Amino acid sequence: MIKSKSAKVGDWIFVLICILVSAICLLPMLNLLARSLSGSDFLIRREVYLWPKGLNFEAYTTVLSDMKYIRSFVFTAILTVVCTIFSLVMTTLCAYPLIFENLKGRNIINIFITITMFFNAGTIPNYLLMKALGLINNPLVLVIPYCMSVYNMIIMRSFFYGIPDSLRESAEIDGASFFKIMTSIYIPLSKPVFATLALFYAVGRWNGYSDALMFINDSNYYPLQLLLYNILNNINQVEVATQEGFSAPGLSESLKAAIVMFSTVPILLIYPGLQKYFIHGVTMGAVKE
Repeated sequence: MIKSKSAKVGDWIFVLICILVSAICLLPMLNLLARSLSGSDFLIRREVYLWPKGLNFEAYTTVLSDMKYIRSFVFTAILTVVCTIFSLVMTTLCAYPLIFENLKGRNIINIFITITMFFNAGTIPNYLLMKALGLINNPLVLVIPYCMSVYNMIIMRSFFYGIPDSLRESAEIDGASFFKIMTSIYIPLSKPVFATLALFYAVGRWNGYSDALMFINDSNYYPLQLLLYNILNNINQVEVATQEGFSAPGLSESLKAAIVMFSTVPILLIYPGLQKYFIHGVTMGAVKE
């Protein structure tokens, strides 16, 4: 099919917009990488943009030699895997029954679930609840309270709606149970939406720190993002003290950039492997209701 001249111009405009958006997303990462590999003198003179100057790996060596960082990195990786699996299980167990029209109270359940997207108790009641449940300074407080997103559940439920009812009906005729149908038909056919929601949950847990900031006081259970938040705060405090003449020069800007790179790159490596599932899962879950 031969495209018209106006269609070709539209394609080029779309490509240019994509390139521009990609550059907007990529340039800050390149700047961070360059800063993390540059010498302090060049950073102080603000001469580093997209290419490192005075190449050195001192910042990365400093971070990797700190066992607190390594311990927090491993803990966060395990926590992310556990939370992602647990969240997918809970989301599936909530979304699957709601596709059955003969489920008693289905509409009321949907209303109550949807209300939680717009209203919540607030920070102080949540803290008091976690304290009453004995979850303060307990790693479970980073798993249980946020184990399911209503938005993600709606995406999964919408995806389940797109699976033909004839498959379920034929399995019911053969005597398959409720859970047998779910594990044999719905879950195998829902790999795109599972990959998409796994990415959502994993990124949310990996980047999360506000819940740990409120509920965790034991540094052994600090997620990576909270540890980095504290490190960056300490760096800033040292620099403020330096400006007032109370201490020696603080940690370099390259250390800040190296810390951010370490916390960002691992989760970015997951995207390429799940990209095709991500696009398919989001579009299917968005249009089928």
